[in-house]
Amino acid sequence: MSWTVTDNGFTQENIAKNGNTFMIGNGYMGYRGTLEEYKKEQLVAVTLAGLYDKVGDKWREPVNAPNGLWTQLYLNHTPLNVLQMDTQQHFQEVDFRFGIHRRQSVFLAPDGNQITFKVERFASMDNLHLLAAKASICCSEACELTVETGIDGEVWDINGPHLDSFHSNASELEQPIVLSAISGELKVPVSIAQSIRLDGGEQELVHSAPSIYRRIRLHCQAGVPYTFESFVSVYSGRDGVAKPEVTAVHDCQQALSQGWDVLRQKHDAKWEEKWALSDVTIEGDEEAQFALRYSIYQLLIIAPTESEKVSIPARGLSGQVYKGAVFWDTEMFMLPFFLHTDPGTARNIMMYRCHTLEGARRKATEYGFEGAFYAWESQDSGDDACTLFNVTDVFTGRPMRTYFRDKQVHISADVARGIWQYYSFTGDESILLEGGAEVILEVARFFYSYAYYNTAKERYEILDVTGPDEYHERVNNNAFTNYLVKQALEITLETINLLKERHPEVFTALVEKINYQRELVAIPLMLSSMYVPLPDLTTGVIEQFDRYNTLEEVSVKALKERMLDKHEYLGGGNGLATTTKVLKQADVVLMLHLFKDHFVKSIKQANWEYYEPRTEHGSSLSPCVYALVASDIGSPDWAYPYFMRTATIDLTGESKQYVGNLYIGGTHPAANGGAWMAAILGFAGVHFHNGVVHIQPAMPKDWTSIGFSLKILGQSYTLRVTADQVEVISLDDNTRSQSFCVAGRELECVAGQFLIVNDLTQDQRSTEEASVG
Repeated sequence: MSWTVTDNGFTQENIAKNGNTFMIGNGYMGYRGTLEEYKKEQLVAVTLAGLYDKVGDKWREPVNAPNGLWTQLYLNHTPLNVLQMDTQQHFQEVDFRFGIHRRQSVFLAPDGNQITFKVERFASMDNLHLLAAKASICCSEACELTVETGIDGEVWDINGPHLDSFHSNASELEQPIVLSAISGELKVPVSIAQSIRLDGGEQELVHSAPSIYRRIRLHCQAGVPYTFESFVSVYSGRDGVAKPEVTAVHDCQQALSQGWDVLRQKHDAKWEEKWALSDVTIEGDEEAQFALRYSIYQLLIIAPTESEKVSIPARGLSGQVYKGAVFWDTEMFMLPFFLHTDPGTARNIMMYRCHTLEGARRKATEYGFEGAFYAWESQDSGDDACTLFNVTDVFTGRPMRTYFRDKQVHISADVARGIWQYYSFTGDESILLEGGAEVILEVARFFYSYAYYNTAKERYEILDVTGPDEYHERVNNNAFTNYLVKQALEITLETINLLKERHPEVFTALVEKINYQRELVAIPLMLSSMYVPLPDLTTGVIEQFDRYNTLEEVSVKALKERMLDKHEYLGGGNGLATTTKVLKQADVVLMLHLFKDHFVKSIKQANWEYYEPRTEHGSSLSPCVYALVASDIGSPDWAYPYFMRTATIDLTGESKQYVGNLYIGGTHPAANGGAWMAAILGFAGVHFHNGVVHIQPAMPKDWTSIGFSLKILGQSYTLRVTADQVEVISLDDNTRSQSFCVAGRELECVAGQFLIVNDLTQDQRSTEEASVG
């Protein structure tokens, strides 16, 4: 089974797409899948997690560091690169088992000389500050080549420039060379050091502000390969080191002393550990297997494994799109993967929300509310980076007022849900004691201050909001939002009870700290009268929001035929979809997935069948939800196309690239997480609820089996699921038993046990037990 994505040949049109598809990273930084000779015009980016900058009135966005792996070849002063010279042969690929980017180009000179240029590179999973590359050059005829390689300070920015005061202390042929700069807004230093190991050649150092590089002259013999290894270290003032430049130099020196082979071995070993926890094996469908593993790879290269001060942005670390901000996507579509496979990273993701609580409080105050109103687009401080005018009208060129920032209040409920999910999956109360409980209580306070009490109907309502379906803004009682708000209130009461029972001193101190006496009375009363829309008694359909049923009935196809510009935005004040029942993405259907235990199959099916033809899927978050609910109702044939659409999104590049005139390209980590969810929570039917692991498979017809690992309440399990059998292995080093419910049969699995449940489609199911080993 292949683990390599390859693109043969070169076309200018694929530069942006390949930058996403062939990306490497390690959670600290992302390195776009660009070629060594590329400059900022080709969207080269070394995007640093958690470091942001704002220039004037432009949008605040992540800082891209200078590129320390820039390399350009010359033959007789003629540049050898794919942008200016045809190639006899060229390919670019990424090995996503080990996060290795490769390229090979064969250039044909006018005199017939063939120059082959090969490069491998990786972003180290062993030392997250390190990039490493190994290049080789071979000529068919003897010649003199010039290689320029070093640190390119011409950085690609969307709303920059974000770095200034560039300086380098490197003298002639100093090892390593260093380029340092300072961010404009917060004055954070950023340093990049590069060292090389070279076979021969004559070197000189070139300062070409803001860049610094080596110029190497090689006297090449025919058929003899010349190799050099490059090591790049990146540090900023946010990394907890006193002098980023000194630390970067030290890292480079250490890397140089170890060399490529040793660094690669350490890097590969870390990848082996990651895949041991997260790999999913599918038998019977190689295309699905390939796409799902690639989706998992995209999650692993952006995971914040070492810091709880950062989370995962909506476009990962593939650049500055969407301001590099963290959305609700993270809790809803990425967190489940980490909860089931890497709880430590899941904790970091949710602790980020604890660290940004003050930003959420500031936003609530800004809008006249109390508690924590979390940012729709969150960056380092938790203040909302989302503007009031996010989309440009393609006809007038004027910015359009949107209500993402101020009306998508469900974001706060998503955060509270995520924190409680982490606690439920791990039993780790420390997250509640180290800020999580305070977040949850402040979220409930926000909703108490936001809600409207309808005296005529004697109920609390959530009015004037925007749900996941952003084509319909400022609606009342959006079903998704109301159910999430109710759950947030329930979580708050559970949190209060937990603290009272197990940590009474912490509870008393917290209530005093945030002056929560009023809410201790008000929240239970609000919960008892909280309105949530119920299924229609005749059709079973849950109305997406008040008066949704009065909107125009039109098909998605017919609506799109009304469009005058392919990029026009369908939402906003006067978008074509706003007065119709056409929705941007799964809304009610997503709620049915989140609250699957609240509704019977017939209700889920009625809503799936009603909303599916009305959904435009204008968001990459949408298809996986339809896959999940289709699996839940036992219709994997409905689910499979949506799963594949989700799992292949960053392989095909077939996703919406513009909203109005706003470019929204990049990788899609929420869809990557959604692919994992569709496979494990959907087809394999895994559902952890009230301390029990439920398994109810709904396998695609071509899948023989699906195998995967789970981490539940600190214990490790490996599972293999087929259409009519489930195998569960509890690892020997587990310390407690775990309850499983397989197709309705309740079982207790102890450490070292091997359970097999057969005949899942029969009323009488057989169970075999064995001891592992």
